[in-house]
This record gives sequence, structure tokens and C-alpha cells, in this order.
Amino acid sequence: MRANRRADTKPEVAVRSALHRLGLRFRKHHPIRLPNRLVKPDVVFTRQKVAVFIDGCFWHGCPEHGTTPKANSDYWKPKLERNKARDREVDLGLAAAGWTVIRVWEHDDASMVAATVRSAVVKQSNTSQV
Repeated sequence: MRANRRADTKPEVAVRSALHRLGLRFRKHHPIRLPNRLVKPDVVFTRQKVAVFIDGCFWHGCPEHGTTPKANSDYWKPKLERNKARDREVDLGLAAAGWTVIRVWEHDDASMVAATVRSAVVKQSNTSQV
């Protein structure tokens, strides 16, 4: 598992590039402190309080592409379920702290993701100015 990257994966870089082309500026892996944990979303818009997670299909259980390995399934099944449960906890914690959470899959089109994120950032910008 050493070869699995935590940051700067191809899908993450593609989404960040698409966001940058749209003129959006952001922080990557900026820590957000919640009451019970520290969260580092893949892309963070601190002023607008928008957190973007680009989830891998295997690690986060994509309904389309996620699989459970046949070998050592007693280890993998609970591990992957814990990942999904942690994702839900993080989403709830961020939402309770006033953040907008966007979760996308690694196979999603980067330009479509960027458009979705841009809409959320613009919406939050307009809301915070009122």
C-alpha cells in the first residue's frame, strides 16, 4: 500500500487544474479542526467554507466501481466500511461547523466537477456578503 498516494493523485490534479482554469484560487489539504478530529480535504475554499473531497472508487466504496478483494476479505471488508463511516462522520461534522461539503468520485469528469464546485463557491460568496 506504500505506492498508494495520499495527495496529488491524477484525478485530484485534474480537478485542481480545471478549477484554476476557471479562475478559482484555493488551498489544498488545508487542515480544518473539528471538535473530534482534524480533516484535510483535497481542495479547500476557506473564505466560502467549501470543502471538496475527491474519493477513490476502491477506498471509499464507489457504487459503480468499488470492489472488495476476495483475498483477505476479513481484513478488507471492515476496513473499507470504516472508510465509508468516517466519510459520513466528516461530512456531518463539517456541515455542523457551517461548511459546504462536495464529494466526487475519481472517475468523475474534472471539468464537470469544477463547474459544480464553482457554483457552490459563488453561492457561498453571495451568501456571505449579504
